[in-house]
Amino acid sequence: MLSGIFYWVTLPLRTHLVGTHPVLSELIGGGTESIISAAAFARVGHGTLIVVLLAAIPGIMKFDPLYWWAGRLWGERIIALFGGKRKRGARYMGRVDRWGRKFTWPAVIIAPFLPIPNAIIFVIAGWAGMRLLTFVILDIIGTLLWAGLLSGLGYALGHHAVVVAQGISHYGLWVSIALVVVVMFFQVRSQRQMMREYAQTRAAAQQSGTGDPAGAGAAADHAPETDHAPEGDQAATS
Repeated sequence: MLSGIFYWVTLPLRTHLVGTHPVLSELIGGGTESIISAAAFARVGHGTLIVVLLAAIPGIMKFDPLYWWAGRLWGERIIALFGGKRKRGARYMGRVDRWGRKFTWPAVIIAPFLPIPNAIIFVIAGWAGMRLLTFVILDIIGTLLWAGLLSGLGYALGHHAVVVAQGISHYGLWVSIALVVVVMFFQVRSQRQMMREYAQTRAAAQQSGTGDPAGAGAAADHAPETDHAPEGDQAATS
C-alpha cells in the first residue's frame, strides 16, 4: 500500500527527471526506465556505471525491509493478503516448510526477476524467520544483479536511449499527471461503489432485524386468544 502510494505520487517527478537527472530519478523510484537512462547517460559521458549501480540499491530497496518486518509481525495474515485470490502465498509457505532456507535465500536474490510482486517473497522471508541482516545482504545481491542487467542494456543503447529519455521528460510530465488523475478518479469511484454496497447491506440487515420483533409480537398477540378458549370451556364445564 505504502509503496503504491509513493509510486503514484512521485510518478510526475520521476518522469520529468528521467531525461535530465536520471540518477536522481533512480534514487527516488528505482524504476527500470531510470536505470536504463542513467546507464545510457554514462555511456555518453554523463556519470559512471558505479554510481548507477549504487543509486539502484536505495532506489529499489527502500520499502523491502518494511515488507520483511510485516511478515515477521503478522505472518500468515499478511501473506494471504499479498497472495490474492490465486493463493500464491500459501503455495510459497508450503515450499518454505519443505525446503527452508534452500527456498527463501535464492527466492530473495532472484525476486527482481520473478513475474510476481516482490513483496510476497519479502513477507515470506520475514515470516520464515530470516534475520534482517541476512535479508538485506541477499536483497542487495539481487538488486545489483537486476540493476547490472538493466545498466548493461542502457549502456549498449547509449545515445539512442538518451534521446528517448529526453523525449519522455519533455512530454511525460503531463502524460503522467493525466494518468494519476485517471487512476485517482477510478479509485474514488470504486470506493464510492463499495460504500454504497455496504450501506445497502447494512440497511437490509437492519430492516430484517426490525422485522423479526414485529412478527414475534404478532405471534404473541395471537397466542393468548388460543389460550383463553380452553379456560372458557373449563368454566362452562364446571
